[in-house]
Amino acid sequence: MSMLSHLEALERRHEALDKEIEDVMKTHPSIDPLEIKALKRKKLQVKDEIARLKDDPTMH
Repeated sequence: MSMLSHLEALERRHEALDKEIEDVMKTHPSIDPLEIKALKRKKLQVKDEIARLKDDPTMH
């Protein structure tokens, strides 16, 4: 997998996690807050990986 395709996959994953968090919060208001926190943590990890790849000088 090339770096660019990896970055695109991460961006899709970030969007999917964002939508999943939003959907869960709307449809399951009684969901365990720890589950929401875990999803948000995953989303942040993906965001950090995206930022790291974008800052990588070999990507340009």
